[in-house]
Amino acid sequence: MTVPTTRRSHHSRVYPQFSTRVNRWPVVVRRVGAWAIEVSLVVASVALPYGLGAYSKSRAVETKVPLNHVLTSTEEGIAQLLAIPLGDGNRQVAPLTNLFWTGSLILPWVVVGSQLYLLAKRGQTTPKRWFGIRVVTNDGEPPGLMRAMIREPVGRWGLPLGSAYLLWRYSGAFPGLGILAGLATTLLLAESFSARFSRQRRALHDRLAGTYVVDADRVFNFHRYNNRDSTQRKPRSSVQIEMPSLRTELEDEDAAIAAIVLTPEEEPGESWQQSRKGLWLWMRQHPGLTLLLVAIAGMASVLGTFVGTQIYIQGQANHRDSQQQQNQAFLELVNQLSPESPTSISERRGAILALGTLNDPQATQLLVDLLSQEDVPELIDAVQQALVSVGPEALPHLKKLNQALQNDLASLQYTDWEEVYQTQALRQRATQRAIAKILTIYSGQFHQLDLSRIDLGQTVGEPADFVLLLEQIDLSGIRLRGTILSGAHLENSQFYGPGNDQRLGTFDDWIADLSGADLKSANLEKTNLRKVSLRRANLIQAILNRADLSEANLMGANLSSAQLLDTNLQNARLEDASLTGADLSEANFSQANLHGAMLGKVSALGGQFQHANLSQTNWIGADLSGADLTQANLRQANLSATKLAGAKLHRTKLVQANLRNADLSLADLRGADLSGADFRGTIFFTLEMPHPDQFIRTTAPTSAIVKDVNFSKVRNLDPDQIRYLCQNGGLHPKCKPETKVE
Repeated sequence: MTVPTTRRSHHSRVYPQFSTRVNRWPVVVRRVGAWAIEVSLVVASVALPYGLGAYSKSRAVETKVPLNHVLTSTEEGIAQLLAIPLGDGNRQVAPLTNLFWTGSLILPWVVVGSQLYLLAKRGQTTPKRWFGIRVVTNDGEPPGLMRAMIREPVGRWGLPLGSAYLLWRYSGAFPGLGILAGLATTLLLAESFSARFSRQRRALHDRLAGTYVVDADRVFNFHRYNNRDSTQRKPRSSVQIEMPSLRTELEDEDAAIAAIVLTPEEEPGESWQQSRKGLWLWMRQHPGLTLLLVAIAGMASVLGTFVGTQIYIQGQANHRDSQQQQNQAFLELVNQLSPESPTSISERRGAILALGTLNDPQATQLLVDLLSQEDVPELIDAVQQALVSVGPEALPHLKKLNQALQNDLASLQYTDWEEVYQTQALRQRATQRAIAKILTIYSGQFHQLDLSRIDLGQTVGEPADFVLLLEQIDLSGIRLRGTILSGAHLENSQFYGPGNDQRLGTFDDWIADLSGADLKSANLEKTNLRKVSLRRANLIQAILNRADLSEANLMGANLSSAQLLDTNLQNARLEDASLTGADLSEANFSQANLHGAMLGKVSALGGQFQHANLSQTNWIGADLSGADLTQANLRQANLSATKLAGAKLHRTKLVQANLRNADLSLADLRGADLSGADFRGTIFFTLEMPHPDQFIRTTAPTSAIVKDVNFSKVRNLDPDQIRYLCQNGGLHPKCKPETKVE
């Protein structure tokens, strides 16, 4: 009988020099090299288009479009799978970014699919062909599509990565991505090194698929391959000596095979047939006991059916009776509230409060309708209390009524219908109070509540004065887009919290949305607004002292005259935001993005702006005394007439910055990039005047630290400034060696 063999691969001759060198390496080394290149090809197919897309995004200035829906869905899926925070849902990118990033999703599938096809049809991917190795089956043929799928997606990648993910997810290591990466790497290496424990040097994925990795230029003999270890261990002479014993063993083996063949075997299903015959025989031998068991089983089934039916019927009857009683009570209350009913105000009030205790959607809708029509202030308050008793189910109805009354008030504001306006204002106040009370009572239970575009703003003056008080309330996940919250008291409230997994920093975190909200003069002191969206929100004169706004989105927000003392704004997005006149003392803006922000006349004493992006910002008249601007980007920033006394400008980028008339006394400029900066009228030192009661009057200069700072490319330095810089160790072409202070 002939043994199938593989033909010599002609593909290895494409690169003769490379192939000659590689073929001298062991097969194991070539397998590792081919695997590394295969992975590199897939990684490159993702990284290259993604990098081009990121570059296009960074270069885009005006033309921007929303992120592709496919990319958004992919991002959400990856974030959910790996439990990582989801990116900004309102991402704007360049059109080319959408194109390249979509390519980064498609190209890896093309690369993987093409390599799997080559592996299935030829037994060689492109890197395996380069390294002169081949994947074959027992008969020396290529593995085919099914075996290739079992070998690669299932065996090599699916089992290790799936096992690593399950261990990570359910072993307490969740959500540490570093642990997941370590587990995945360990199991992938363990699966690959499992070949060390196989006589044929076959890894787990090869054993699952029934494949072998062999030298492409050698003839593959299945029997020789499986016995190569034993033959390699024995010298030729020992094999010749054991030939007679081998013949004896073969004869004994034939006798054993004959004995096995002569021994009758059970056919599949024979044991089941025997057991069935045995049961039938037992039933024939014990007819009375069989009939008794059948009768008991039948009676039990009938009795169980009867009892279950009675329980179901009784339950339905009780439900109908309860529903009938509830409907009857509802009808009686409706009759009491009808305009034709001769009931007094106190009786109507009692009926309204009773409606709030009914667990009936009809009662909730009736209460909202009554609130939109009632004129008596006492009854309006009663309807408000009843709706609070209903609970969260009343919020959607209250939202619609609040929006309708908001439009009515806007249209009646400039009319002579003062009485109608006052009545509508009372109704609006009732909706506002009901919403506020429900949010307070059921704190932390509204993670997906949508209260966008309603009016919960402060109203001063009788009869409809209202101030929203939601202090120390859990409002995480609530949607308040475009909601009026002016003058609201939200101190110590939570707008960000853990999701269902009770872990912060994962995909399902509850993050409120306050985009476009009106928070003018609102008190948000010590409020947790981490990662919250406040795009284009109105925060004029708002109090945000010691609030947590880290990673928050404040693009285009108006924070003019706001108080942000000791506020945490690390990694926050404040592009094109307005902070004119705001108090930023001791606030932390490290690594924040304030590109194009308006910061005129702000007070940022001791502010922290390390590594922040402050390019093209406007700081005219601002006070940055003692601020830390280490390695900040102030490219093309307008710092004219600013106070930078004692500021840390170490390695700060001040390229083409405007520093006219700025006060840099005691500022640390070491390592700063001052190319193209305008220093006209800049103050480098001041004379500190003594106390009036001091007997001996002296002056102490406060000078900027400019030693070894390069001023050769700055603009508009006058002779006095150059003389000062040269005397204090600054670098300038006009400085003479003898003028430098050693």
